[in-house]
Amino acid sequence: MTIATIRDVAAQARVSIKTVSRVINDVKTVKPHTRERVLRVIRKLDYHPSPSARGLSGSRSYLISLLYDVTCAYYATSVLGGVLEACRAAHYQVVMQPCDYKSPSLTEEVSRNLRQSRSDGVIVTPPLTDLKALKELLEEQDVPFVRIAPAEHADDRRSVYTDDRESCAKMTEQLVGLGHVRIGFIIGNPDHAAVAHRFQGYRDGLRKCGLALDKKLIAQGYNSYDSGVECARKLLQVPAPKRPTAIFASNDEMAAGVLAVAHGLGLAIPEDLSVVGFDDVPLASQVWPALTTIRQPIPAMAAQAAELLLRQLRGEPYDRSGHVVESALMFRQSHGPSPDRGVRRQLRAGA
Repeated sequence: MTIATIRDVAAQARVSIKTVSRVINDVKTVKPHTRERVLRVIRKLDYHPSPSARGLSGSRSYLISLLYDVTCAYYATSVLGGVLEACRAAHYQVVMQPCDYKSPSLTEEVSRNLRQSRSDGVIVTPPLTDLKALKELLEEQDVPFVRIAPAEHADDRRSVYTDDRESCAKMTEQLVGLGHVRIGFIIGNPDHAAVAHRFQGYRDGLRKCGLALDKKLIAQGYNSYDSGVECARKLLQVPAPKRPTAIFASNDEMAAGVLAVAHGLGLAIPEDLSVVGFDDVPLASQVWPALTTIRQPIPAMAAQAAELLLRQLRGEPYDRSGHVVESALMFRQSHGPSPDRGVRRQLRAGA
C-alpha cells in the first residue's frame, strides 16, 4: 500500500505544498474554500502528517536546525552568528548539523537528525542549498525551511541571497576604469552553484566596458588556496604581453594563492598586477598587501534567513522585500592602475 505524502495532497487539491502545511497547522490566512478542498483530499487519501511536521499545535520544540557542509567551517560560523541574533529574540535555539554534501546517504542522515532533534524548521547553507534531493526531502516531510544563496532565485519566499552578479560587474568595471584590459578570472568550485553568478558578473562588466571575453584569461578554481596557486601559475607564467594585468578570483582564498605566486615571480602588487577577491573573510586583511575584495554579507543574510523562517513558523504573510541583501566593494591595497596605462599614454603622446 502506498502511503500518501504532502506532495500528493497538494497535487490533487491543486494547491502548493505550503498551502497544505498551513491547512494542517490551522493557519487562519487560508481561504475557507481552499481549506475545505484540502481537507477533503486529506480525508480521501488518508494522509497523516509526518512526525517531522513541527507546526502542529502544542508540538513545537523551539529548535531550528542549521545544515552546513563540513568543508565550509568559516562560512558556517559566520552564518551561525546571524541566525543566533534573530533566533534569540524569538526564544528559539539553534542546532548545528554538519553534513557531507557528497555523501550518498545525506538525505537519510538529515531525515534521521531532524526526527531526533524535532526541529521546527531548517536553514540550509551552500553547497547543500542546491541539492535537489535535500529540498524534496524537506518538502515531503513538511519541514519549513529557508535556503541561503541558492543558484536559482525563483523561490523568494524560502531563500536569501546577495547580489553576486551585480557586485562582480561593478568590480570588473572598476578595474577597467584603472586601465586594465587583460583581466584574468578564476572561477569558483562548480559544486557551489551560486558562485557561477560571479563569473557572469565579470562577463557583464567586460561587456559593458566594450571588452571581449578572452578564454585564455579564465581558469577553473575550486575555492581553495591551492587551486588559486595552480590557476595563478597558469595565468601568470606566460610571456609578459599575454599576461593579465589584473586577476579577479571568485573567493579570497584563491586570491591569496594568486598573491603568493605573484610574489614568487617577482611581480609587484599592485604595480605589476592587481588582485581582487570575493567574500572579505579575515584572511583578506591579513595578507600583504591587504586584499581588495567584495564583502559578502553572510551574517546579514543569515539573520534575514532566520527571520523568513520564523515568519513561516508563525504563519505570517510573506514580505517580498527581505530576500536580497546587498554586498559591498572593499577597496584596499592589492589593486591599482594598469602598468600598461602609462605606456599607452606615452604612445598616444608620441603619436
